[in-house]
Amino acid sequence: MEAKAKLKNTLVKFISQVAIYLPDDVYARLKEMAEAEDGRIASELYGCIFDNLEKAKTLKRPICQDTGVLQFFIKAGTKFPYLDELEDVIIEATEEATQSTPLRHNVVECFSEKNTGTNVGTRAPFIEWEIIPNSDELHIDLYLAGGGCSLPGRSKVLMPLEGYEGIVKYVFDTIVEWGINACPPLVVGVGIGTCAATAALLSKKALLRPIGIPNANPKAADMERRMKEGLDKIGIGPLGLTGKQSVLSVNIEYAAHHPATLGVGLTVGCWATRRGAIDIKSDLSYTVSSHREA
Repeated sequence: MEAKAKLKNTLVKFISQVAIYLPDDVYARLKEMAEAEDGRIASELYGCIFDNLEKAKTLKRPICQDTGVLQFFIKAGTKFPYLDELEDVIIEATEEATQSTPLRHNVVECFSEKNTGTNVGTRAPFIEWEIIPNSDELHIDLYLAGGGCSLPGRSKVLMPLEGYEGIVKYVFDTIVEWGINACPPLVVGVGIGTCAATAALLSKKALLRPIGIPNANPKAADMERRMKEGLDKIGIGPLGLTGKQSVLSVNIEYAAHHPATLGVGLTVGCWATRRGAIDIKSDLSYTVSSHREA
């Protein structure tokens, strides 16, 4: 019980940290984008963004009032000693962090449309598992999925002859039509796979990769770069009020696909892309790799 309580307390602190502080890479990229702007409106808006971040840090309050629905992406070693209790610990930590951080109550049950008041409900928080053989360690990526950044989310299966040009067109059409609803500048996650479901999940996982780390596949990395350059030319700017750049990053994740289909998924993160990465060892010591500055 003592170990379970220690693990829960670690996750409560981690959830709060992700809600209050931007990950280091997102903060650094925002600073870079702000310094590149010379327009009055864009410069003032970036000033508001950094004032917001400073107040969140000083007051120990979430960056945004919409603290989202918590989503956990877990890489669990088969020999991690607390694997059996982990789901219960995540649920308890979510409930406690909701009160202590505090987090806005964002989980509404389907059909009854009643807010649970705890950020816990049917399959909420969302937990996605990946098992790592012969490991006794645990890696957790946490993403706070807010309403605005979730609005542009799309997935579709293309005819294979539409090719990668069809993927690019789908992404650009979606960002042009919906991007300003997601509090730009944006992190754009693109998933490629066989069906709408796999492409959508891969697009969410693409958001978890730190900014500045390209896809290991050179062709995918080139596509990321070219899509970013093209989206920047749209000039959405901070909060959609024009500027030199539109996106913080474009990240692609993919899986081998059926020859008759080409699934594409799109998930967007707002300027306040609140994600975190924590590594927990079997002795419950831990490192938060995403927030070293905080």
